[in-house]
Amino acid sequence: MSLDVDLERSERVGEALRETDATLAVAESCTGGLIGAAITAVPGASDYFDSAVATYSYGAKRRELGVSREALDEHGAVSEPVALEMARGVRDVADVTWGVATTGIAGPSGGTEDDPVGTVYVGIAYAGDWGTESSFATASRYEFDGDRATVREKTVDRALADLLGAIDDRRS
Repeated sequence: MSLDVDLERSERVGEALRETDATLAVAESCTGGLIGAAITAVPGASDYFDSAVATYSYGAKRRELGVSREALDEHGAVSEPVALEMARGVRDVADVTWGVATTGIAGPSGGTEDDPVGTVYVGIAYAGDWGTESSFATASRYEFDGDRATVREKTVDRALADLLGAIDDRRS
């Protein structure tokens, strides 16, 4: 399977991480490792990229990232609270500056009226210096059209764009 994502965006993310002396780890559910693949497609990614973990099941989210049973039970895996916990979890477990997480319904089945196929949450978590109270996490909901491969590719592009936006916001 080829990954049809914006390599230029991966390069820009790498440049921004290098310029800010920041590091990155990703937790992927619906993308199953595609963000890590997009990041490592750039030569020299080892300067800033720590790790990627594919946490597809509830058990993996709990075991690898510390996502709470309550968040999964109350909101389901495809939710803002779980995306936030995934992003914070991968940031903290890997001890990096930035954590990115994706969770969603890539299809072709699994959608509901409230969360149709193509519903995706992207979580971004930042680790500020101790004592600055500048750490934060955000999650955004998206609905993408297309088949499974298209939804996953759009999710990778959106996650990289959201990360780049967050890095740029921190620099300004």
